[in-house]
Amino acid sequence: MINYFRYITFYKIYNYFLLAISYLLSTLLHKNIRWGEYAALSIEPINSCNLSCPECPTGMASLQRGKGKFPFDAFEKLIAEKKSSLIYLNFYFQGEPFLNKDLLQMVNVAHCNKIFTSTSTNAQLINKEIAKEIVLSGLDRILISIDGTTQEVFERYRVGGDLAKVLSATKEIVYWKKKLKRNNPQLVFQFLVFRFNEHQIPEIKAMAKAMNVDKLSFKTAQLYHLENADEIVPTIDKYARYKKDKDARWKIKSNFPNRCWRMWHSAVITQDLNLVPCCFDKDAEHIFGNIKQNTLSEIEQNTLYKNFRTQITENRAAIEICRNCSEGLDL
Repeated sequence: MINYFRYITFYKIYNYFLLAISYLLSTLLHKNIRWGEYAALSIEPINSCNLSCPECPTGMASLQRGKGKFPFDAFEKLIAEKKSSLIYLNFYFQGEPFLNKDLLQMVNVAHCNKIFTSTSTNAQLINKEIAKEIVLSGLDRILISIDGTTQEVFERYRVGGDLAKVLSATKEIVYWKKKLKRNNPQLVFQFLVFRFNEHQIPEIKAMAKAMNVDKLSFKTAQLYHLENADEIVPTIDKYARYKKDKDARWKIKSNFPNRCWRMWHSAVITQDLNLVPCCFDKDAEHIFGNIKQNTLSEIEQNTLYKNFRTQITENRAAIEICRNCSEGLDL
């Protein structure tokens, strides 16, 4: 929270207030009312990955869109347009962000423009030199995926990954934070809970503490092959995104309320510069515009976007990408 407050301005507070009030009115009146500008964005540095995780569209090579990386010049233009309203910028969607060699330069641009920055990584590419660059870039938070405390369990999901590299990357970031006398980035271990690794929850807690990790986060797993759910969904209910219905079929726990705060305050921009509603639109099925062709402000208020927000307030469950949403389910 202290890091967030470093970037707050009067206009950002005012803009956030407008977003919140218009969202509340839209929810109550079941219609699209939206004032203000984006307070948060996610961009996709690249949509390729060096691992083959079995429940990830990138890892499974099932993404139905072209490969590429986010152009640096387009990023600079985006920041110039929205730096006055943006509080939070996440450098992650699909793919491994550190495969984009411009990642930390983009982070630094956002940091210098007073925007809180975050990314998520499998840490396979982070060596001593890159760890130092991460700390110097001004990155505020880095989530490192670590879904097992032994190589055997870790690679069950992070196929092709090396746990030793994750641990080494963590040690290097901790070292450079201390060496350079920096509090950032906040270092977060993210543990995706499955049936095959839930027994290691006590061990990951001990490991995170021993390695001076700032925070340990547990995340429920999104599944694309529910026919295999009996082998994957955790037995510990609070770590499971799915439950069985009366017919013993797996379904998500969410009851799909006709509201979604994300549609008012944030969006995702893919590597080919298309704007999509949120991180659940993996294949960019709902494209509201392209920031190479239009400004973000123009896209925010276009008819396609307005109609989508209206549908959210009327019948969210009818939207396919919403039917696997974990809003409110992650710990």
